[in-house]
Amino acid sequence: MTQNRISVFFALSFLVSTTLLFLSYTENDKPNVLRQNVTAVNLNREFAFAGETLPINDDTRERLDKELSVNAYLQSTTLLNLKRAARYFPEVERILKENEIPEDFKYLAIAESGLRNVTSSASAKGYWQFMLPAAKEMGLEVTEEVDERMHIEKSTKAACAYLNKLYKRFGSWTNAAAAYNMGAGGLAKYIAEQKESDYYHLHLNEETSRYVFRIIAIKDIMSNPETYGYFLEQDHYYQPHQKLKQIQISHTIPNLVDFAKQQKTTLRMLKYYNPWLTGSQLTVKAGKMYSILIPDV
Repeated sequence: MTQNRISVFFALSFLVSTTLLFLSYTENDKPNVLRQNVTAVNLNREFAFAGETLPINDDTRERLDKELSVNAYLQSTTLLNLKRAARYFPEVERILKENEIPEDFKYLAIAESGLRNVTSSASAKGYWQFMLPAAKEMGLEVTEEVDERMHIEKSTKAACAYLNKLYKRFGSWTNAAAAYNMGAGGLAKYIAEQKESDYYHLHLNEETSRYVFRIIAIKDIMSNPETYGYFLEQDHYYQPHQKLKQIQISHTIPNLVDFAKQQKTTLRMLKYYNPWLTGSQLTVKAGKMYSILIPDV
């Protein structure tokens, strides 16, 4: 019993001394602590996608609230999206405008890939996440050596062609975005079964049901980053690639490593600037020509 009392005494003494030591710290003495200012997102305003106003009711309000809340606190993802957008949005915006696609569709590319050349679990690839059949239908070259789904200019033009096709079929840009996510056949099936042609009134699978709301949330966050607590200096953004030159290739390159060395660069940098070069060589058929970007040294 005496030994137990001694143990309790020392335990209490340690707890009290530790507490007093902590309380004795001044504000400057305390270790750096990450303090988060977590607040609810203001929903008392108008939201729209591609010029089409989001109708607000209990259902849509809660769906939007979910996507705004989830994406607002994806700090590392949002931070990187903001940085990459400075590099890629100017070119994407230009191509969207040339093809009469609303500018808001640049946020669809963020939702799809974060402007990265990723591969999904369903084998969709590139900035716009084209599946192989859709890529070929839209005129993108996909072989063992070349995958134009990972070419920012060509894949964006293909996305524009596909979105225009979806818009003509489904009658609204919101529906076009939904069809982009789930496929035209899938959306058409839901419309026929439910006798309802408005995305916001359709009961869809979870991914597509969230999809347009997610794009709207990404748009709102990236358009107003400081409102959501994201502060970047100008030099934090990824700038468009500088000091590059474009060379035209009309003959087969049997070895990309040797080609890179001849251009005074490396295979790593060759594929960094030209991610659509997916093989170890580039076979060029008669009458075909490729444009390759290399450092202008």
